[in-house]
Amino acid sequence: MKTVKFTLLFFLVTLLSFGNVSTKEKEALKAIYNSTHGALWRTTWDLNKPVQEWYGVIVKGDKVIGINLEFNNLRGVIPQEIGDLVHLRHINLFRNKISGGIPSSIKNLKSLVTLNVSFNMLTHPLPEEIGELKSLKNLKLFMNMIKGEIPATIGQLSNLNTLELYNNQLTGELPMTIGKLTKLKELLLSSNQISGKLPATISKAKDLKILSIFENNFFGTLPNSICSLINLEELVISNNAFYGKLPNQMASLKSLKVLLIGNNDFKGELAQLKTQLPNLKQFDYVDVVNQGTIVTLDIDDD
Repeated sequence: MKTVKFTLLFFLVTLLSFGNVSTKEKEALKAIYNSTHGALWRTTWDLNKPVQEWYGVIVKGDKVIGINLEFNNLRGVIPQEIGDLVHLRHINLFRNKISGGIPSSIKNLKSLVTLNVSFNMLTHPLPEEIGELKSLKNLKLFMNMIKGEIPATIGQLSNLNTLELYNNQLTGELPMTIGKLTKLKELLLSSNQISGKLPATISKAKDLKILSIFENNFFGTLPNSICSLINLEELVISNNAFYGKLPNQMASLKSLKVLLIGNNDFKGELAQLKTQLPNLKQFDYVDVVNQGTIVTLDIDDD
């Protein structure tokens, strides 16, 4: 008899601990399903089954902590209800056909570490509220059609390691607040329409390893402060409108493996820089459009 009671008790506890995702979270997931044509997904959800059995949904302690629906033929928009999944740590919607934008309700996801909606069809500007994601480490929105400017609130993402916004239609200037991202390791903004000068505050991102801003509308001289990024391994600034002379301490960037600065309007000679940076594997300072402008190491006024 005791064995029977114990078995029933164990079954009840297991049942309660397995299926208790809150109604609010379940409704939020259903909203995602409905707004992205869930019936047409490659792998769809049976809404009559427990949430724990829904493809790509990660549940821990009865809380939805992850959504991974990459390559799953989602089309439509991300609904505001996503903000009700307050325990989410990871969102991966890579390589789908999602349009619209990142909803302002994203600000509610205080535990979010990764947001990846790359390779979709987003067009709306980034919301100011994105700066409220204090736990965010990886923001990947590349290969979309996102318009507008990078909001200054991006500087509030104090834990950010990776910012990948390349191949969009971003305009305006890179905000000075970019210097507040002191844990940033990768900044990839290439193939946009960003203009203005490269902020000298970038030097505060001491851990930066990759700075890729090629094919934009940046102009002016490079700030001397860039030479303090001693961990920099890739500096890719080709196809902009930079001009003048390079900072005289460029040779201090000993960790550089990739240095691509062609198709700008730099002046002078720079052949000796390759010998001063022995770890270089890729080095291009030629203006292939205008038959070759060679650059040099000289003092910049910034």
